[in-house]
Amino acid sequence: MLFVGRTRYRLPLSPGLGKKFEALARFVDVHVLAAASPGSGPDDATFTLVRPVRPRLLDGPAFWVALPWRVARLLRSLRPTTVVCQTAYDGAAVLAARRFARVPAQVVVEVHADWRTSTRLYGSPARRLLGGLGDMVAAWALRRADAVRPVSPYTAVLVRELGVDPADAFPAFMDLEPFEVAQAPLPQRPQALFVGVLEPYKNIDGLADAWRLAAADLPHATLRLVGSGSRTDIAQRLVREHGVRWDPQLTPAGVAAALDESWVLVLPSRSEGMGRVLVEAFCRGRGVVGTRAGSIPDLVADGVSGLLVEPDDPAALAAALVRVLGDRALAGRLGEGARAAAGPWLQTPEEYARRVLELVG
Repeated sequence: MLFVGRTRYRLPLSPGLGKKFEALARFVDVHVLAAASPGSGPDDATFTLVRPVRPRLLDGPAFWVALPWRVARLLRSLRPTTVVCQTAYDGAAVLAARRFARVPAQVVVEVHADWRTSTRLYGSPARRLLGGLGDMVAAWALRRADAVRPVSPYTAVLVRELGVDPADAFPAFMDLEPFEVAQAPLPQRPQALFVGVLEPYKNIDGLADAWRLAAADLPHATLRLVGSGSRTDIAQRLVREHGVRWDPQLTPAGVAAALDESWVLVLPSRSEGMGRVLVEAFCRGRGVVGTRAGSIPDLVADGVSGLLVEPDDPAALAAALVRVLGDRALAGRLGEGARAAAGPWLQTPEEYARRVLELVG
């Protein structure tokens, strides 16, 4: 079984992630073609990692242009029975490589999010020029794949809208070991935490507008940001104007600690796939202030594990933040609801392996 995707891996793997591939390897011969995180160790018998290209602007285009040829080489040398693709775009590259290599592997495409987001709400505005072409490529791949696996009810709806009958949805494996230690009580000082890429689809600009509205009513509360991306200018402005704390990057253990130091996670997205950070917050017993966008309502029950508002409504987002950060008892109740909501989204490496094997037959 060959896994193909743009995910960045660092070798050697973390213990939790290593267990995922160990579980799969008990049943099938596993190989992974993906991208390398900076500082990753050399490839091993399982991983073929594409090293970053400099300048950074060329890294993505170089990866995608070469992907069909890299996949074709592995198809010929490994002769896998199944290729699992992380996105529809990976699926298109693999389908082209399969035809070129003439290797009859079945192609399974996973759908983690709305594929249209990457060209419309991510990176530079120049990406939008690729929107129409990207939509056609993604639809072509999803309609021609041997199986399509959504990771949430929301992504299953997206697939059905193309006229494709998806396989049963089940979440991607998440290495949650740093988040499954004993939970911490709410800290004394109220804080909202944002964790994610600083990109338009995460609505970091809307969060900035909301915090400017909320800050006057929350003199003792703080906002903390974790993430980097094309809109770092917004984070920098919030640091200067409102004393917001900003960390461009944290380790998983650092994110867990940041959740423990907060009352609530804020996720103001315009589009959202299977939000891993939501499950991380649930594991730490923290509720969510989020939007009714993408998969967020699949995970967050309004009034139970969080508060939901409409996307692109800074005033409503500000009001929800004021409500939670001004009421410790409410934040605690939402945290309790969040803790109870984590269960359906957790799975052991063995459970994940079993579901994947059932999918590919």
